[in-house]
Amino acid sequence: MHERKAEMFELADGFVALPGGLGTLDELAEVATWAQLGIHRKPIGLLDPSGYFEHLLRFLDHAVDERFLRSEHRSLLLRDRSAEALLEAMAVWRPAEAAKWVDAEGNPIVRPGGGG
Repeated sequence: MHERKAEMFELADGFVALPGGLGTLDELAEVATWAQLGIHRKPIGLLDPSGYFEHLLRFLDHAVDERFLRSEHRSLLLRDRSAEALLEAMAVWRPAEAAKWVDAEGNPIVRPGGGG
């Protein structure tokens, strides 16, 4: 499984998830986590013609509200009901810059030596 994911990652200009099960969620979470960690800057889209991902996105919005997820990282996932519109959004998408480390209030922490 890891070899297949690594090859998919290397060959892809971006990632599109279709409605699916645990394997889909695993792959989606992995590429989103890699983006959050700065391992890649490729767009991630959810093709959602019937609202399948609505509950997942509500959960992620709740994670932002509860401060377990930064809004910049939530915005890594694009969603559209139309494949054409999703691909257009992915083509122009640029990731928001976000500090890797934050204090309890969400403010960036600058480490000694200039790291963020």
